[in-house]
Amino acid sequence: MSDAKIQIKNLYKIFGKNPKTAMEYVKEGVGKDELLEKHNHVLGLKDINLDIPERSIQVVMGLSGSGKSTLIRHINRLIEPTAGSVTIDGDEVLKMNEEDLRSFRRSKTAMVFQRFALLPHKTVLQNTIFGLHIQKIDDETAKKSALRWIDRVGLSGYEDKYPQHLSGGMQQRVGLARALTNDGDILLMDEAFSALDPLIRKDMQDILLELQDELHKTVVFITHDLDEALKIGDRIAILKDGIMDQEGIPAEILLNPQTKYVKDFVEDVNRARVIKAKHIMDQINGQDLNNAMPINQDEFIDRFIDKVIAEKPDSLLIQDKDKNNVGFLSSKKLAEILKR
Repeated sequence: MSDAKIQIKNLYKIFGKNPKTAMEYVKEGVGKDELLEKHNHVLGLKDINLDIPERSIQVVMGLSGSGKSTLIRHINRLIEPTAGSVTIDGDEVLKMNEEDLRSFRRSKTAMVFQRFALLPHKTVLQNTIFGLHIQKIDDETAKKSALRWIDRVGLSGYEDKYPQHLSGGMQQRVGLARALTNDGDILLMDEAFSALDPLIRKDMQDILLELQDELHKTVVFITHDLDEALKIGDRIAILKDGIMDQEGIPAEILLNPQTKYVKDFVEDVNRARVIKAKHIMDQINGQDLNNAMPINQDEFIDRFIDKVIAEKPDSLLIQDKDKNNVGFLSSKKLAEILKR
């Protein structure tokens, strides 16, 4: 049994009148374009296998039509698959009856949408509290929880405002507060920040990372933006035409792209801005590190590269937040990575 929080196995989704028949064509090698042109079916997902670790942010990215939003909607079974399985904490979501599925959606998962999905006739507080009312949580407990998360996302003082009185960024904060108020283990975010202006989008990314540092949710985050994926993702899965081209930690994606599609995605990325020390460190195996420069494992290269250039150490001693030694990185290896 895998220790993944979410396990997706051999997942297929084909849209059309006879998806089971169309799936046989797909298994024989028929691609997305040919399936649509010759068989009038749309390939949504083809044989997706993905283990999502607990307490991590799994980014799923790709261009429009790649299947990323289709994939996330299988996790809470808003979409029924043509074949395959989705298992969460060992429970098969696709085998849940109507009552179990309703309970699962209310208590286990929460979703944040691109277009906010707020109720226009309800205030910020009423929108935030809405999921708890559905769960029959008493008013006092629900209000206390909602006010806490409204404050945490920076909206104190706006509790009685309506969505039309808020900017896009503020509306999305309400959506995030509502999801957090529901207190599910799993947070599903479908292009949650894509409709926001760049500066507001950056603020929301920072808020998410700050909250994740505290809450350790299992987050599945959909985006078409590589910079966003690299900034927030513990792992990234890249989809193309319903197929998963590559999946791994950001450093793996950047340094070892497996397909031309992925290479094209990452070729213009500034590696120093998105690779952390822990992504490229080696294990300590008796090296003499007495004169090595200490670096926090979560520091991005661009945060410490100037110091490395100025002091010219032979190696870096990588440490966790408690100053425990967790690895080392030679200056030579660092230089080679930056040259790629």
